Amino acid sequence: MTETIKKHARVDVADVLRGFAVLAIILLHSIEHFNFYSFPPTDGQPAWLNFTDKAIWNGLFFAFGGKAYAIFALLFGFSFFIQHDNQRMRGNDFRLRFCWRLLLLFVIGNFNACFFTGEVLVLYALVGIVLVLTCKLPTRMVAVLSAVCLLQPVCLYQIARALCSEGYQIPVINSGPLWAEAFRVQTEGNLLETIRVNLWEGQLASLAWAWEHGRFFQTAGLFMAGMLIGRQGWFGRQYLWVWQRVLAVALICFFPLYGLNNMIGNYVTNPNILTPLGILLSSLANLSFMLILVCGVITGYYCTNRISRMLGALIPYGKLSMTNYVTQGIIGSAIFYHWGLYARMGITPSVFVGVAIFVVQYIFCRYWVGKHGHGPLEYIWKRATWI
Repeated sequence: MTETIKKHARVDVADVLRGFAVLAIILLHSIEHFNFYSFPPTDGQPAWLNFTDKAIWNGLFFAFGGKAYAIFALLFGFSFFIQHDNQRMRGNDFRLRFCWRLLLLFVIGNFNACFFTGEVLVLYALVGIVLVLTCKLPTRMVAVLSAVCLLQPVCLYQIARALCSEGYQIPVINSGPLWAEAFRVQTEGNLLETIRVNLWEGQLASLAWAWEHGRFFQTAGLFMAGMLIGRQGWFGRQYLWVWQRVLAVALICFFPLYGLNNMIGNYVTNPNILTPLGILLSSLANLSFMLILVCGVITGYYCTNRISRMLGALIPYGKLSMTNYVTQGIIGSAIFYHWGLYARMGITPSVFVGVAIFVVQYIFCRYWVGKHGHGPLEYIWKRATWI
């Protein structure tokens, strides 16, 4: 008699959220030319184009800047729980295997970094060890650790030190020369030179930026929060009431945090207080708005048939989220960097480039999921995990 293999069923709403997050990331990366902030002069263009440029830039960064990546991080922790719990139900310990999986992710992230300096997979590979260290802890303790990380303890320490000592100076990483070298090869370098600089100066600059903007601790907190969502089963339809309460709290928190972050510079002049305070407030405001987006997607997917069908169309795209994330960096750098087409365009046409990349990837995803259970990179990562 064959023994039934116990495992969690795939959660469709998680794939919807993955697809939504990667779509938002593509649009943001397209208007910033994949970390290549070089745009043609706007002096001679029509006033309406200046208006659309500003509206698109401000609108997309307000809606998705710092939020799409956070959704991705939350789902990374959720995916870890599914994999870890599937192995637990079979009597296996997944922790050491996951460390190997993180090493593989580090390799994939560096491949992605060959083309795009702003990628996050290397950061995930480095911070992901927190899941291995906390997965056996009680739920209450994991929740406390997640909250501590999301409250940016380094920023709180710096604010306290600056308040207690007038001579205290917050440490600053001099990443300017690193970014300058990355910008140089984006402007004039060939493909091999771009890869060389991206893998060293580009990666160091990206990780320095992530540290200085609180992304290390926020990512760790979101990883643990995603793991807790998996433990509690909160992505199930029966827990829609939980997300409705989260939505209420997030709405209450977002507006004062966002407003305070915009006005605090008028009242705090000490840069050693203002800088970490700004990072703390913007991090919490982005977290609140990210939860608003997540709650909106989950509520729409479970409550309304028409919206559910619309959001459900993102499921194939979400199933290939890693493939889509990596290939959009390759395509984007080939369009905007000097080694490729070196396209010189403003913000408005750039957003249509992002839409075009999404459409091409979406067509491929619809075709691929009809014939395969995993995306190309997802399959390689999974197979290599169990070597």
